[in-house]
Amino acid sequence: MLALTILGNNSAIPAFERNPTAQILQNSDELFLIDCGEGTQLQMTRYKIRRSKINHIFISHLHGDHYFGLIGLITSMSLLSRTQALHLHAPAALEKIIQLQLDVADTKLSFELCFHPLATEGIILDENKMTVYCFPVRHRIECWGFVFRQKKNPRKIAPDRVKSYEIPEAYYPQLQQGKDYTTKKGTIIPNEELTTANTIPKSYAYCADTIYDEAIAEKVRGVDLLYHESTYLKDLHERAASRYHSTTIQAANIAKIAEVKKLLIGHFSSKYESLDEFLLQAKEVFDETELALEGISYRI
Repeated sequence: MLALTILGNNSAIPAFERNPTAQILQNSDELFLIDCGEGTQLQMTRYKIRRSKINHIFISHLHGDHYFGLIGLITSMSLLSRTQALHLHAPAALEKIIQLQLDVADTKLSFELCFHPLATEGIILDENKMTVYCFPVRHRIECWGFVFRQKKNPRKIAPDRVKSYEIPEAYYPQLQQGKDYTTKKGTIIPNEELTTANTIPKSYAYCADTIYDEAIAEKVRGVDLLYHESTYLKDLHERAASRYHSTTIQAANIAKIAEVKKLLIGHFSSKYESLDEFLLQAKEVFDETELALEGISYRI
C-alpha cells in the first residue's frame, strides 16, 4: 500500500486552522516525512503518526514554512530515546543550521543523524521497497522536488501452496521472479501454482514551491499521484510569477502535460479562507484533481 497523509497544506503563514507544509508518505510499514513546517509534531499526534516509523526525512528547500518544525521533531525523537539512525535529505546548508541549534542547546542526540545533501538531480535513495529521485524546481532559492517509486517483485508467494510442496524459503526470491520449481525427483512445478500476480508498483511525485515550469512535466511523467503547489488562484498569476509560485491553472496544466493519474494541489496562500475556488479552477484544466486537505490520507 502507498498512501499520502497531509499534515500541513498552507503556505508561509498558518491561517484558518491550516498549517505549513508537511506530508507523510506510507509504504507498507515505512513512513517518509516530506517537509516539516512548524506544527508538524502536533499534527503527527493529532493524526496518530508514529515517529518511530520515520527513518527518512526529505526537505525541499530552506524557507521556514518547509523546515521550521524540524529541530523540534529531531530533539523530541531523542527525548523519546530513539536509537535507530535518522536520514535527512536536504539542501547542504541545513546541516550547519541543525548542528548550530543542537550546539547552543548543548543537545546530544540519542541516535545517529545521517545528513545527505541534495546536490545534483538523480536517485538519492534506493532500498528494497522504494526508490527516491530528486530534481530541481524553480523557486527563489535552491529547491527540490521528489519522485517516490515503489519496488515490487513481479509475483507474490502463495503461502499454503509453497508449504504443501515443502519448498524451502531460500527459493522464494526465485519464485517471486517467476521461475518454476524443480523437486528433488525432477518434477517441475509451474510458477503459477506457487505464486500470484503482484499489484502494480505505484508512484508519487512532490513538486515543492516553484514558478510555472513545463520542464517539470518530464520529471513526473505518468506518476499515479502528483502534488503540485497552487499558492494562488488564476487571477493572481502575475503575483505568483513574481514570487516564484504557481496558480491553480498552472498546476493543473503540468498534470495534464505530464499525463499523471491524479493531481493534488496545496500550499495555499493565507489570503484565502475558502478553498472551493481552487478546486473548481484546477478541474477546468485537469478533472482528476483534489485539494490537499489536512488529516486526509490519499491512497495511491
